[in-house]
Amino acid sequence: MINIVLFGKPGAGKGTQAEFLKEKYNLTHLSTGDIFRFNLKNDTDLGKKARVFMDNGELVPCEVTTAMLIDEVNKHPDTAGFLFDGYPRTLDQAAALDKFLPTIGSSVTATIALEADDEILVARLLERGKTSGRVDDQDEEKIRVRYQEYNEKTAPLIGYYKEQNKFYAVNGIGTIEEITERLTSVIDNL
Repeated sequence: MINIVLFGKPGAGKGTQAEFLKEKYNLTHLSTGDIFRFNLKNDTDLGKKARVFMDNGELVPCEVTTAMLIDEVNKHPDTAGFLFDGYPRTLDQAAALDKFLPTIGSSVTATIALEADDEILVARLLERGKTSGRVDDQDEEKIRVRYQEYNEKTAPLIGYYKEQNKFYAVNGIGTIEEITERLTSVIDNL
């Protein structure tokens, strides 16, 4: 089983690349955003728990987010592997994933970061915001706040996965095809 953690700042191209990678490697794509939307829309027990925190303007605790992810992983017992998109975002979540995966006889194979200059990413998101309808992609100040949160909470994962020799950085600037080629080169050499 191959398990890839794909991360990078908002606008780095994770969602776009995930579509190609899941097809090429027959992986189950698990997007934290999609998982949250499913649980909230369907008013699951975990969705109800998350909503309480969100309605109070608080971040959903690691335990609830991880429980949602585990629930989703357990729906795919026969998968060739997972492509984690948006999880883990914190060191606590990374530790929780490392604790959970061995219970299904697996582990994180690699963490691949799509790296790009903030100014390029801000421009990408503002452009995406014109057609996506996503309010958080239409306000430069909000985008920069998301980057600050990424730097504070997600960037420490680089060191965490480097210590495990599972971290790979990929240049996220170029055509979609060029970036896909860079990513597949890393995965094919694991």
